[in-house]
Amino acid sequence: MSIMQLPKVLDKKNLATALNHYRQQQQKIVFTNGCFDLLHVGHIRYLEQAAALGDVLIVAVNSDASVKKLKGPTRPIQNENDRAEILASLKPVTHTIIFDEDTPYNIISEILPQVLVKGGDWPIDQIVGSDVVLAHGGEVKSLLFIDGKSTTHIIEKSKT
Repeated sequence: MSIMQLPKVLDKKNLATALNHYRQQQQKIVFTNGCFDLLHVGHIRYLEQAAALGDVLIVAVNSDASVKKLKGPTRPIQNENDRAEILASLKPVTHTIIFDEDTPYNIISEILPQVLVKGGDWPIDQIVGSDVVLAHGGEVKSLLFIDGKSTTHIIEKSKT
């Protein structure tokens, strides 16, 4: 399968093919993750910043079960496949992949991105996978956080 045939939403098999291609091309891989339940301007600005740090942006999307554990029984609003596809359609995003674990540690360990990013509400020393990325000579960055721009805020506002 050539890189042009790879779907924007990857599975584990396609992930390995994509990673091999990008590494052969010596492209800098940036990784982030999140629920991305209701897409908002904070997400867009964050993803644009993340993409600017490298050549390829891979976004790991929390599975529905994972979101429910993190955010409670009323979440997610949108299912995992829809969230992954919506994100994958955005210009800054090269690929998305859904992960089912409580944290993205395993997928980060598999991808070994050169740059690991999270939103500014995450101190670098608390970013899951930072140990693995730093041990392999990569960078870990906490990007700008935009106050008042969150899915939780949007949901609360819709209730009033």
